[in-house]
Amino acid sequence: MAQNKYLAAKLKKYLREDKIYLWKPPYTNNSKEAGEELKDLALQYSARLNYNDNEIEALLEEIRCKAVERGTGNEAFKTTGIATLEVALPTRMGKARKTVLETKLVITGKELRSQIAQTYGFEENCIKIIANKKQLDLGKTLEEQGITHNIKVMVLELKLSEEETRRKVREEEMQHEEEVAKNKEMNKRMQRTKKGLEILAEREDSFDPENTPYLDIANQTGRTIKIPPAAKKALLLAMGHHEKGRALLKKKEYAMALPFLLDADKHFCDCGSDLLNTVDNYAVLQLDIVWCYFHLGQLDCLDDAEKKLTAAHDCFRRCYGENHERLVTIKGSSGREKALFLRLYLLQGISHYHNGREKEAAEHLQRAHGLFQELCIDPEKISSLLLLGFSAQEARLGLRACDGNVDHAASHISNRREEKAEIRREEKAKRRRRLEDINSLKSMGYPERAAREALHNAKGDLQLAAKIILDNPLLLLPDDDDPVPGDQFNVPQESIDQLVYMGFNPKAVEQALKLFKGNIQLAVQMLAHYGGSLPGELQTPLDSTIPSDESSSSKDSPTDSADKRREEKEENQKRGGETEGTSGASTDEDMEVDAVNEILEDIPEHEEDYLDLTLEEEEYVINEYLSYIKHLPIQ
Repeated sequence: MAQNKYLAAKLKKYLREDKIYLWKPPYTNNSKEAGEELKDLALQYSARLNYNDNEIEALLEEIRCKAVERGTGNEAFKTTGIATLEVALPTRMGKARKTVLETKLVITGKELRSQIAQTYGFEENCIKIIANKKQLDLGKTLEEQGITHNIKVMVLELKLSEEETRRKVREEEMQHEEEVAKNKEMNKRMQRTKKGLEILAEREDSFDPENTPYLDIANQTGRTIKIPPAAKKALLLAMGHHEKGRALLKKKEYAMALPFLLDADKHFCDCGSDLLNTVDNYAVLQLDIVWCYFHLGQLDCLDDAEKKLTAAHDCFRRCYGENHERLVTIKGSSGREKALFLRLYLLQGISHYHNGREKEAAEHLQRAHGLFQELCIDPEKISSLLLLGFSAQEARLGLRACDGNVDHAASHISNRREEKAEIRREEKAKRRRRLEDINSLKSMGYPERAAREALHNAKGDLQLAAKIILDNPLLLLPDDDDPVPGDQFNVPQESIDQLVYMGFNPKAVEQALKLFKGNIQLAVQMLAHYGGSLPGELQTPLDSTIPSDESSSSKDSPTDSADKRREEKEENQKRGGETEGTSGASTDEDMEVDAVNEILEDIPEHEEDYLDLTLEEEEYVINEYLSYIKHLPIQ
């Protein structure tokens, strides 16, 4: 199959160079059938490529038929608006894996999925569609998603490998129903995973690190990186989806892995270019996406495969240095990261081969082969480290970091264990201190969101954080989605009397207590700080019966919708079973716990897990493609 792709790419290159148009006479006659001249062309190219002329003629006929088909489709699209999509089907479909589908572009993604399912005999809920390098949105039209005439779409069938054989046994219908149920469970599992990632990404420093799982972002030494909240959430979601995709890649569940990897790519793009230029995660993701497409047999469907591989290479160069000097400075060696470059060179070699560039393919495959020989580890050395109590993963990474020296590797692993344990203790202590500071500000009557934001701006200085809150009263405004607006809050008379007795103006007291929902402590602090009256920013929302654009804007400015959703969720979790609907609340909480636990199962313990490639698959693929180019004339 790979060889046919290579030959097809070479033939297309020759046709372009020789300015031969197979869909025109003399190669295609008026009946749109092949002309006799096609045989002569096949003989010419078979001699040039040193291949069997019948094979070359068959490939030329395939290229000609597609060109004629495309031309017919173009005419139909111009006159009727009916677009032609090139559909890449799952591997099990055999020779019929690639076909075309005619459709209107004004239909929704759901309607296209239904059309594909009916046309090719899939269960509708058991397939996902990839178009424009992302998962098809079922609720939007094809036009809205940038899908145009002649575009390629890929169909992923979410099935377990052993289920394919079960379809052939006598109880086919019963097992078919079981397959549908399993695939529905897979879809639920994907939704549960996304829910768990959202929960973990939204957890802030107000949670106890000893009792509540959370995600954080660390540098290559394991220390937490300070990132603005919005970028941090996007990066956590990106990395979380990536880890889930990687876990599925390890299980060889490529059709399940790809949607998670593409979602990770989307979230990484929300992080901003400055951040992506400083971390290697994005580069690793690009490799994983292309690796996934390769195993799905759909490398030609990823039109920007080479762009992704180039992006990965450029990112590695920025993060590691031109000659890995930054990497050596930070981590002491570059041996572990060489496994990533092996996969990069291998995928680049495969891409070049599939595009008919045998010289570039040979160069990259040889580089990959050289790195494989360098990184190949003696099993006896791994066994020696296993006897010392280290894991196989630690052994592989340690030996690669220490150029195969067992003694140095043992010392390296032990030192790294101690460093990681110390860093974890320090990071937990920092988180505990921050939690204590947040609780201290909350005990003063300040909202949790205001406490977090002020501490962030004050870089952990508690007294400065309190001053920041008082100097920025917009932080104290209630949420827009609060069920009881401040101007409708019924202030107890005794609370008003208590503050008036302290010398404050009755009208100002009532305004403050309404705004802060009866929080006497907060009302007193604000009135005292602003000389007995509320600042104008806090008075406007309550004094206006119909808020103006300006007041609405100022009211929205202290927080974004994500903060509001997070606070509501955290408040619901705190209330737990103390409100009406206890059973429902408990069920929701249990579901969230299950979703979070499912994510945590897929997050590896070792921070360098992504570097721990056994290279067994890579060795097989390297040898396979080297055998393809072994007898080719390198032009």
